[in-house]
Amino acid sequence: MAEKQEIPKPAGRALLEAVERSQMRKDVPEIKSGDTVRLLVRIGEGKDERVQPFEGVVIRLHGGGVNQTFTVRRIAAHGIGVERTFLLHSPRLEKIEVLRHARVRRKQLYYLRERSGKSARLKEIRPMRKAEIAAREAAAAAREALAEERGGEE
Repeated sequence: MAEKQEIPKPAGRALLEAVERSQMRKDVPEIKSGDTVRLLVRIGEGKDERVQPFEGVVIRLHGGGVNQTFTVRRIAAHGIGVERTFLLHSPRLEKIEVLRHARVRRKQLYYLRERSGKSARLKEIRPMRKAEIAAREAAAAAREALAEERGGEE
């Protein structure tokens, strides 16, 4: 009987990772559960394509690397909830905008499916303004100066 010959594979896992890295998008913002996002999705209708906006709350993140997905939920006409799952690094996503960050304690927000109105609201995290950042830095500098002054006396 003829023996089976093993064909050497060129760098195996390293080659796969290199191909995946080349497929990943560079312009993806950091997305977390609870964020409100606006996506511009390319949709093919026959021969022509158009860009359709989809805005909603990220309720789920799943996977990693080039296969990372996220699910966005929005309320359509007449209070009907619509959920769509997108590949994060898909070429069909024209643009991803994070409109709002919310404070959530879970990674998957499936409980929002049963809620509507006020009970479905999430606590918003507002980014600090430049004045607040400057005030915080000034307070830290003042504390450091006071600590140095006290340390020099002893």
